[in-house]
Amino acid sequence: MAPMPLASSSSKLCSLLILCLAFSRPWTGARRASSMRSSSSGGEPHLLLHGWRLRGVALSLDQSQGSCFRSREKYLYVQIDVEIKLIEGDSAGTVCTIYTISEGPWEIHDEIDLEFLGNVTGEPYTLHTNIFANGVGGREQQFRLWFDPTADYHTYSIVWNPKRILILVDGKAIRDFKNNEDQGVPFPTLWSAEDWATQGGRVKTDWKQAPFVTYYRNYNVTWCRPSPGVAWCGDEPKDSTRFDLDANTLSDLQWVRSNSMIYNYCDDSVRFNATTLPKECTLQ
Repeated sequence: MAPMPLASSSSKLCSLLILCLAFSRPWTGARRASSMRSSSSGGEPHLLLHGWRLRGVALSLDQSQGSCFRSREKYLYVQIDVEIKLIEGDSAGTVCTIYTISEGPWEIHDEIDLEFLGNVTGEPYTLHTNIFANGVGGREQQFRLWFDPTADYHTYSIVWNPKRILILVDGKAIRDFKNNEDQGVPFPTLWSAEDWATQGGRVKTDWKQAPFVTYYRNYNVTWCRPSPGVAWCGDEPKDSTRFDLDANTLSDLQWVRSNSMIYNYCDDSVRFNATTLPKECTLQ
């Protein structure tokens, strides 16, 4: 297939997928079959095999090191799905992450973040999401999952297309970030966070519980295919309805907002006032 033509700014927007379980600072190590690779970070992922068949990857965290794996490919407009089984028991102070990040200067980087904030035994995980565009983040939304993410694998997805970024859990949409570039809103085309992750940093990591292990499997990437008669995904007419949300997705978003969302930056009156509220909050 011929290379997909890119707009002049899109080289910054081509993103790598990175999955981590680590501490103190983000790590960038990795290892997985043909579509994932490793770079130095200390800890190494463990491959889960069934005979000669790769079943998944286990990331391990102890007091000295964490581990990551990352995609070999860069993506522009894509759906990424991965099944994850989170740390059981006392996971306070740990963060398991899935994120896409653009290569290039940090000051203008783009990033889509899913971070699973560990907790003490019996307390629920928090799913922390954030979106950076042109180096600016601060777009946090947090959710309490409606199931135990340590009991079994669940599917977490990032959908990135020219019109929006959609985050899904088991196929249910939990967050929608629209492309409002025409309104002046930038759009992006596991470390130990014990100082902030668990109850605002009040609960520290119990390293006697180490190693902490998170399991990943069925990593899948679906490229955005251009519409009929269009040269590449992103070149659709502005009035195209291709990437609009259907009634079921809108219903899912409303249900999650009412039942699972515990923080939304757009509703934070302490952090923002009428003059500092991010512009996209007034366009939702």
